[in-house]
Order: sequence, then structure tokens, then C-alpha cells
Amino acid sequence: MSEQLKDLVRTHTCGAIREADVGKPVVLLGWVHRVRDLGALIFFDVRDRYGVTQVVARDDSGLLATAKRLRPEFVVAVIGSVEMRSEETVNPKLATGTVEIAAGDIRVLNEAVRPPFQIAEETSVSEDLRLRYRYLDLRRPRMQQNIQLRHRATNVIRRFFDTHDFLEIETPVLTKSTPEGARDYLVPSRVHAGQFFALPQSPQIFKQLLMIAGMDRYFQIVRCFRDEDLRADRQPEFTQVDVEVSFASQDQIFELIERLMHELFEAVGLGSIEIPFRRLAYSEALARYGSDKPDLRCDLAVEDISKAFVDSNFKVFRQVVETGGAIRALPISGGGTASRRELDDLVARAGELGAAGLVWARYGPDGKVQSSVLKVAGEAAVRSALELAGAGKEDLILIAAGDGVVASKLLGQLRLEIAQKRGWLDPNQFVFTWVVDFPLLEWDEAGRRYTAMHHPFTSPVDADLERLSSEPGAVRAKAYDLVLNGSEIGGGSIRIHDQATQRRMFELLNIGPEEAKSRFGFFLDALEHGTPPHGGIALGLDRIIALLAGETSIRDVIAFPKTATAVDLMAGAPADVDPKQLRELKLRSNG
Repeated sequence: MSEQLKDLVRTHTCGAIREADVGKPVVLLGWVHRVRDLGALIFFDVRDRYGVTQVVARDDSGLLATAKRLRPEFVVAVIGSVEMRSEETVNPKLATGTVEIAAGDIRVLNEAVRPPFQIAEETSVSEDLRLRYRYLDLRRPRMQQNIQLRHRATNVIRRFFDTHDFLEIETPVLTKSTPEGARDYLVPSRVHAGQFFALPQSPQIFKQLLMIAGMDRYFQIVRCFRDEDLRADRQPEFTQVDVEVSFASQDQIFELIERLMHELFEAVGLGSIEIPFRRLAYSEALARYGSDKPDLRCDLAVEDISKAFVDSNFKVFRQVVETGGAIRALPISGGGTASRRELDDLVARAGELGAAGLVWARYGPDGKVQSSVLKVAGEAAVRSALELAGAGKEDLILIAAGDGVVASKLLGQLRLEIAQKRGWLDPNQFVFTWVVDFPLLEWDEAGRRYTAMHHPFTSPVDADLERLSSEPGAVRAKAYDLVLNGSEIGGGSIRIHDQATQRRMFELLNIGPEEAKSRFGFFLDALEHGTPPHGGIALGLDRIIALLAGETSIRDVIAFPKTATAVDLMAGAPADVDPKQLRELKLRSNG
């Protein structure tokens, strides 16, 4: 123990002192937050993760020389007594703002160089600089609050599952590479030269094996790894709340997770959320919102107005309908007063998003219709389009034509941008949605084969089983995503629990019998030993905490994240390794 600390015991944290403590002796330990030198008086704030307390060193204490040495981020011990602040110096922003510590002794436990950015103030700092000095960034109040929020949330989650008879069970971190999904992180084996472990993208197979093992209810707050293509707000290592339940229906999984979210939001002080959550079919989500993760904080929705142009003089739109396409419209409440410049900007934005064109329509002050295609489409078709879209006299509709999904995706993107600009996406409002009835498979044109929309262990909808051979692309899955304010925060399914269906699924995914045996033989064998029906979900903890904290990036709720290019700027990883290590692993570097 440091000589300066050996006779000291912290009596209070820097956020704990109140008026009831006036007159008491105290020992504070922490970092210097701010210093204000008034000559015969020096005020400085001492900070720890619990809060901030003001300290005053007076001329008659003999401590001014020591106090004048203090700089932000020095580590100090303060011994003194609690006093009331004078009325004019009370700081209502601080929980400790009515009191201060009259210093009797100040000990500098460690000095600090000038930090590369301010810690006491919430100033704009580049993310690269923050991540390079993450240990300093984590001292900032906002980051400390986020990490504490994450701790409280994970405690709530653990207590919830414990009270609902779940077992928290750890699954392997060193496992076997799988052929599906994003690329695995591979770990070479020293003992078995030329062979590799993989870091898990999820504990999927192991949690299903736990159901076969009779564990009945499993959860785990687990680290997962994906070496996927870089995206702005993805992390190569991330945390998920992994859940699996035996003998569970989709409705039972939904009810469980809805109750979890209800308890979580109340526990972290964000109030009560409405349950049950809305359910939305995948096809409807794409058609009406242009996304399988729709933000439903505003009620704008895309409408199909194809009927308005079936017999229209507007040849372009008529041919789209005749060839199986669709005409979709986005009604914007109160948008009828938009200026021509604003309308032109919307058309230009649609072009930036890849659209060949965008049409607008509205009612004029005299009740007559106005549109960018009025002359070619005719008044009757435009008026019909406005009526089919449900537009009122003060509304505007934006129209896109072509492939129905493509048109809806364009309007869905404009929907979000308009809603954001108009303040219709309240950051203090939380709207959950279950998106259900996903396709089981999707066609990979480049590979000329089907891939699993979720993963290859997802069960088909019972009513669609007969279509697996004749129309595999039309088969729906017992899969579901949980969406919050336009972010997918979880995904799960009811699993395949019989070997015959699992083998059929592998065949559809072009995984032959030999590859299936090599990759999943142990799992296929396990399915023959009395597998109960089961299902579950994986919730993205990082995304959930970011939404709870009001952060736009998950990096702001992870203690030591990587950059968007999967680099640890603080530790300098990834990095070269000693050639001796490579030789022991029987590897060569081509770098």
C-alpha cells in the first residue's frame, strides 16, 4: 500500500455527502475535476464514479501551496470536515451542491500529464482520439453513466431469468467452424497442427443441445464473434442475451420477452412500456414501411395506389401495373404546404437514393389537384391516387413506381428522413414490434442457391411444410425479430427438432450428406435421442443499452470497443506476432 494511503480509509464517495453530514470528518479519494484559484482561497472539485464534491483550501489551513500544485486528473486524498456552502455558491446541478469540504490535509497520490481532451466538460472529441485514450474517455461523466446503466440492466436481466426458473449455463468459446453466415474468427491449434477452432458467432447449436439434455430453460449473457464485412455500427465482438426454452410456442417466447422488457424499462427509470407488443408480418413491414425493422414512432405508412393507374393515360405507370409492378404512395400529414423548392429537394433526394424518379401530388387551395404528372396522368387518376392514399386536404403524397418492394424501400427511407426532420421520432418514446412470418430461405443469385434467411436450424411454418420440395422460396419460417424504434434488437425462432426435417433443410441449403456429417454430425446424432420441441431468441445487449442510454452508437456503451474498421486503437490490435509463435503453430505469414 502507498505510504500516503496507509493510515487512510475512505469514509464517503464523492457523490454521497449531504447536509446531514455537516460537521463530520471525512476522507475523500478521487481525481481532481476542476480547480479555481482565488488567491487566498482555492476551490477544487474531487470526482469519482459516484459524483463530484467541492473542496475548499483556505489560507489559514497551510494547504495553499499544495492546492496550487493541483491540476485536473491528479489523484488526491482529501481529509477535512463537511460545511454548508454559502447561499450564493450553492450548485443545484450537483447532488452534493449544498455542501463542501473544508480541507485539513491534501495528499497528492499521483500526478497526471495534461489529458488530450477535456474530461470535466462534455466537449466534441473525435472518436479515434476517444478510443486511443479510452481509459480517459471512460472517466467522462457520460461514459461512466452508460457503463453503470449497462451494469444495472444486466443485473435486471439476470434476476428476471432467475425468477423464471432459467439456468445460466456457459457454452464453449473454442468450437467448430460452421459453413453458414458471416466468416468465423479462427484459432489455430498448437497441439493439433493444421487444425483450427472457431470463436462462436452464437451459442446456437449448444443451446439446442442443452434443450436435448433436459435443461428446459437456459439463458446466458454471452460474448460472440463475427469476422464480417465492416459496417459503421457493428463490432467484431459483441454481447447477446441468449435464451432457449423447451416445449415453447412462439406466443410463450413473446410473452416472456415482453415481460422482461417491461421490467427492464421500469428498473432503469424509463417508465412503463405497453405490452403486448404489436405484431407485423414481414411482407406487410416491407410493403408499408419499406423495412423489416420499421420505426413505428410515427404513423406514416406506404399505401398501394396501383388501382388509380390501371386505366390511366400515364403510360409509364399503366405499364408498371400491367407487368406486375406496383405504384406506392407515402402520404405526409400537413405536407401540402411544401414549397416547390422543398418538393424539388425531395425529388433530388430520391435520385440520390437510386430512384429513377419520384412523383408528388396534393390538393390546391381551391380544392383542385396538383401534381408533377398532372398533365400526363390526368386529374381523375391523380385525385384517385390521393383518395387511395388516404390524403387529406392539407396533405402531400410522394409516389414511386416499379417493383413493389423497391418502391416501398425508397418511400420508407424518405419516410424516416421526413419524420426525423419534422421531429416525429420522439427519442423518449419506445415502440416495440414483433416482425413475424419471415421467408425460410432467400435466393443467392451469385451462388445460384438458397441460403437461410435466419439460420439453418429454423423450423418451417407447419402449413408450408409440403411446399419445401415444390416452392421452397415461398415457405415461411417460425422466425421472429424484435424491433425497437427502427433497430433490430433481437431475433429468434422455433427450432427444427427432428432429424429428417433438419437433413431436408441442409439439402435445400446445398449442404450435402458428407458435409452435413462433417460439420453437424454430433448435432444430427443428438436429434435422434428424444429432442423436445424448443425455441428461443438472442437479444443484442449492446443495441438495447444504446437505446436505453439515448446513444446512436453501440461503441458508446461498450467499455473497450473496436473502431468501425475492427481495430483496437488503444492496444494496437490486430498486430504482428513473434515468428516463434507462428512456427509453434505450424503457420506462415504472407504479410
